[in-house]
Amino acid sequence: MSEKPLADPVETPEPSTDGQAPSDPTAELQRERDEYQDRLLRKTAEFDNYRKRVERERREQADQAIVNLLQELLLVVDDFDLARTVDAGDGGAAYRKGVELIHAKLYDLLRRYGVRPIEAIGSDFDPHLHEAVIHESSPEHREGEVIGELRKGYMIGDRLLRPALVKVAKA
Repeated sequence: MSEKPLADPVETPEPSTDGQAPSDPTAELQRERDEYQDRLLRKTAEFDNYRKRVERERREQADQAIVNLLQELLLVVDDFDLARTVDAGDGGAAYRKGVELIHAKLYDLLRRYGVRPIEAIGSDFDPHLHEAVIHESSPEHREGEVIGELRKGYMIGDRLLRPALVKVAKA
């Protein structure tokens, strides 16, 4: 009886079913590592972009909340402007003084937030700053000059907070 010879200790790779030559296990691991590294870098970049977008949106939302509050506050300032023009009559000096103090505090608060009134009267009409509600013939004023202000306009920094409602001269 003859015994069969033992197989060679080095195994030969089996042929691939997809027609490709068998690959080196080290190359396969390096390819996987590169894929994981690429995915990690992409996810890191996506997260960084997400974080920046959320931070930007949060700042914009906070800025808009401040603008909304200031616009509401300007309605109160308008009422105080009107109250300052009313004649308090006899004995109304104390009342007038109180209105003046409250008015000054409101303007101080607005100034701290960078809000400043638009000086409209005497300037040329600017549709970016003014809203014309009346056009009036006036021979002593130039065409397009703002000759009256019905409601003050305000800027916050370099942005328009509220346009001034104005009366504009026409020739």
